Amino acid sequence: MTVTHTPSGVTTSRALVLDRIRAEGPVSRVELAERTGLTQAAISNLVRSLLDEGLLIETGEKTFTGAKGKPRVLLGLNPRARCSVGVQIGADWIVLVLTDAAGSVLARTRVRGARSRPPEQVVHEIGAQIDLMLTLTNVQRNLVAGVGLVVPGALDVNKGSILASRSMPLWEGFGVRSAMASVSSLPTLLDNVATAAAMGDFWSGAIPEATAHCTLYMGASISAGLLLGGSIYRGSSSNTGPLGSVLFRGDRQSGATLEEVAGPRAVAERARAAVSAGRTTTAKLSTDQDPFSDFAAIATAAVHGDPLSIALIEESADYVADAVVALVNILDLDSVTLAGPSFTTAGSLYLPLIRQRLNHEAFALPKHPVAVRLSAQITDAAAVGAAALMLQHSLSQPD
Repeated sequence: MTVTHTPSGVTTSRALVLDRIRAEGPVSRVELAERTGLTQAAISNLVRSLLDEGLLIETGEKTFTGAKGKPRVLLGLNPRARCSVGVQIGADWIVLVLTDAAGSVLARTRVRGARSRPPEQVVHEIGAQIDLMLTLTNVQRNLVAGVGLVVPGALDVNKGSILASRSMPLWEGFGVRSAMASVSSLPTLLDNVATAAAMGDFWSGAIPEATAHCTLYMGASISAGLLLGGSIYRGSSSNTGPLGSVLFRGDRQSGATLEEVAGPRAVAERARAAVSAGRTTTAKLSTDQDPFSDFAAIATAAVHGDPLSIALIEESADYVADAVVALVNILDLDSVTLAGPSFTTAGSLYLPLIRQRLNHEAFALPKHPVAVRLSAQITDAAAVGAAALMLQHSLSQPD
């Protein structure tokens, strides 16, 4: 069974109630009615149904409304009522996670990436890893909502395939969603990397105060996932946020994209050019000129104070900050999270520079601040978010 997306902005009452309880923790029926806008009768019916299904539990906690008021019983999400698998397929690494209904990671594994291997072979290997993960965690398959799947490139989410991918050209046109559903025997949903990472931030409760949020995701390229008013913004085809491909400076003949001036490959190329010109660095660059290994080495050296590495990371961070400032001002964002494997080590260096730029250049700063933070799941954010997307879809559907 494959899963397609519901139209952007469509939220069932059931999903609304579950999202509120998940994000805010134990709440009473009265508080749910106040915060969702639903009637007391509607809340009573929904809560009764969700309790019967085992998705909600009465926590045993109570709040008191006054000396004579009847205590209100608090409701919480039952974290083991559902589990979900998140799969992030990348050229260099494939990440799999198993999460519970509260978004907690129960298991995680990484395997070799999909760059030069046939898609069919890779998908079958992932299916075997899913089986192994469920066996080792003793999670019954009937409790697994499904597989949330994220892949790099432009997607056709209706067909469940990759339209174009610079890092995984062998996968272009391959029906990855139906193939994953077949080998796993689980419902499967396909989405883009940055959108999944943004959903992971929301589902984990890391951005409860955010009205308009962006998760900036940097792996091999740079992209942005958007949550506006608590709902994922997907655009017309679920291909939002490819910041790395945006022309950043110059004209169309001589200009460069953000990825070409700020991405990991650009940083690695500038490091090698600097070393060739006689600069010294403590960064241990790879013998095979792997730009992503080189970027990780540069980030590590920068954290330890290497002057050349610091200068290279700060140059990249300044370009990235230009893009973040533009997004914040255009969309009036009040929250930004940095996620993705390229921020695993370097995030602590990008964060203060982006925060400083926003503190000076955010247009709506007289009205509200912009919170900037690192994702709680920096490296695996997209896989965790993919599992969250599948959970959200499953929990919003009646059994």
